[in-house]
Amino acid sequence: MAMPHGLQSYRQRRMDAGDIGPLVVAFVNHLSALAHTSLTVSGYEASSRHFAHWLTRSKIEVGDVDNDVIRRFAGHRCRCSGTRRQDRVSAKYMRRTRRFVEFLAERGIVRRKATSTTVAIDRRVAEFQDWLRRHRGICEKTIDRHGHMVMRLLPALGDRPRSWDAHLIRGVILAEMKRASIAYVKTMAMALRGYLRFLGARGLCRPGLDHAVPTIPQWRLSALPLYIGASDVERLIATCNLTTHIGIRDRAILLLLARLGLRAGDILLLRLADIDWQQATLSVCGKGRRETRLPLPQDAGDAVLAYLDQARPRVDCDQIFFMSNAPFRPLTRSSAVSDVVRGAIRKAGIAAPTKGANLLRHSAATAMLRGGATLDMVGAVLRHRSPDTTAHYAKVDVMMLQQIAQPWPGDA
Repeated sequence: MAMPHGLQSYRQRRMDAGDIGPLVVAFVNHLSALAHTSLTVSGYEASSRHFAHWLTRSKIEVGDVDNDVIRRFAGHRCRCSGTRRQDRVSAKYMRRTRRFVEFLAERGIVRRKATSTTVAIDRRVAEFQDWLRRHRGICEKTIDRHGHMVMRLLPALGDRPRSWDAHLIRGVILAEMKRASIAYVKTMAMALRGYLRFLGARGLCRPGLDHAVPTIPQWRLSALPLYIGASDVERLIATCNLTTHIGIRDRAILLLLARLGLRAGDILLLRLADIDWQQATLSVCGKGRRETRLPLPQDAGDAVLAYLDQARPRVDCDQIFFMSNAPFRPLTRSSAVSDVVRGAIRKAGIAAPTKGANLLRHSAATAMLRGGATLDMVGAVLRHRSPDTTAHYAKVDVMMLQQIAQPWPGDA
């Protein structure tokens, strides 16, 4: 079959990638396998082919590509053979080019360069993080945060833990209170306390030094929970367009958040094996790696099944929820789940007190209490460690509190 004239003309005009041509073809095939559209792939092909053509003209070996070479390409006055006649290379064009270079680096063809923003972790802090990973059951994000917070304090503490004393420990935390928020310093104090326990257990600092870390005053659970009513929750769910893959996915996420009070992190961690369709249950592994099996409501189960059957990419991965656009990859950031809630709030036109995923968690707890559930039942569903955390939601029923409130002494 004859090649269409327009495509034949394009083939004739496009730049010659020379000896790097097979790598360009491999890059194009890689993008196609990730389910990028043909238009997107053609844009990346043009950029990578141009870069390969320029390397050949400049007599630069592909293995010698580094940041300096990329900057030279970005600034060259293009008179390369082909369709381009430009005095500069656009930022979008360069992003595509860097994607090609990253592809080459992943295959060991181009050497990876350490970025200047990389922060080296102290050996003892790295051991502390490994200890948290193996013994404390906290998530990787928290482990990373604790490590970086300790690293922030090390310049003030010094590199000789055996010389640290209570006065020094207290002083560095109080100094941080002048530079950061109360909530941030509270978390920093927690990280330092854990690090000192770790060092003390190994005889690397004075035992009991963790008690010198000052307690950061902050009223706990003092504010009312931020939530929306049941009717507004249903309005959010109704905003999902079930004729699109995004709408089908978002409805499943919203129903899991609203019916079971899941955290954003729970959504990210869900795997296919976590759902028992015969028993209609969902296994959730939350904080502290504690696994809990929750009943899966009918509408939430139907929504997840619809997503798996109609909208989830056909990929070799057991994680349930994926990005909707190519390249298809699992949701990995809590902000992506919060964006689903935020988008639904905007579409529904609801004046919500907050716009993150926790809004639906708080709303689920409030709805359960107002529906007659006990605090113990709500705490079991939300997987609270402390009953005090669950009791926080009792404050939303103002009418009930007014009935049990005692008169203030001295009132007439």
